[in-house]
Amino acid sequence: MTIKEMRERIGYTQQGFSILLGIPKRTIESWESGDRQCPDYVRKFIQYYLFKERYIVNTKITYRW
Repeated sequence: MTIKEMRERIGYTQQGFSILLGIPKRTIESWESGDRQCPDYVRKFIQYYLFKERYIVNTKITYRW
């Protein structure tokens, strides 16, 4: 999933996405226009942050005292 697809999926503008993630708006613009490429690890972190419920499935924590 691209940065633009993630942003549009949650319904944010570039400005709102910038504020949410703490990434300069110009950087997001550059990634989306193809002027610069978002590092793969950053894209994965953003995807995890936005859609983490998809990564945490059937998690059961058992405490033993």
